[in-house]
Amino acid sequence: MTYVLFDIGGTKTRVTISEDLETFADVDSFKTPVKFEDGMDKMCASIKQLTDKKITAIAGGIRGLLTEEKDGIQNDAILTKWVGKNVVKKLQALGDVPVFLENDTAIAGVGEALFGAGRESEIVAYHTISTGVGGVKVENGEIDHASTGFEPGHQILDIDRTILGEEITPTLENLVSGTALGERFGTKAYEIPQSDVVWDELAEYLAQGLRNTILYWSPDVIVLGGAMIVGNPSISVDAVRKYTVEAIDGFVETPPIAKAELGDHAGLFGAMAILKQRL
Repeated sequence: MTYVLFDIGGTKTRVTISEDLETFADVDSFKTPVKFEDGMDKMCASIKQLTDKKITAIAGGIRGLLTEEKDGIQNDAILTKWVGKNVVKKLQALGDVPVFLENDTAIAGVGEALFGAGRESEIVAYHTISTGVGGVKVENGEIDHASTGFEPGHQILDIDRTILGEEITPTLENLVSGTALGERFGTKAYEIPQSDVVWDELAEYLAQGLRNTILYWSPDVIVLGGAMIVGNPSISVDAVRKYTVEAIDGFVETPPIAKAELGDHAGLFGAMAILKQRL
């Protein structure tokens, strides 16, 4: 059998093939096109290049808030020209097969929960800090039930606007994401040296968000992924752990905070797990 796994992010799209839902083949990675039509054409071409076999099923993630039907995205600040377009229908045209679509952070969280840094835990809170900030609660290897999905990056932290000023909505995402950091400093996040004090400040801001995660979701472990965590330079997970313990201040026990292990392929591992669960 031949299964297609994909991950459509704000910057990169990744596509691969699995024959056994235990492993996957070489990954085709390309810049995510701005336009939906171009993106789907590129994906379909990639799939045809990776395999000429009959496809059994398809699963993957895409950034943004999904529609109620989970056939595309309803809202997103990056993939604006993908909003309202039917990703599932386009992929089903490849062979009238089941297609499962989830938020990209949610599906990466499943990957980390089952194959990565959270694999020994029952309740995993996964956060990605990259172009934006996302998160998901994974329980027993499955995405926890939710009416509209999880958007921890949009929680308000800087209530009195002392950090971001009056013009920027004071969300966790606008405090610690790569996009936000670049806009504040007028340069790419990866061009700011690790020695700059801003990386420690970001760890402290992120810890305030994780304090809420601990109190709302009560996880066994928090796994942190995304370019702002696993890249170079990056936000130190050790610093995040220290500031989170300080923020919790003994009210409850602070769970382990771990760096993601699967890198850019977390979403593909998650897609593989989704297919094993649902087929």
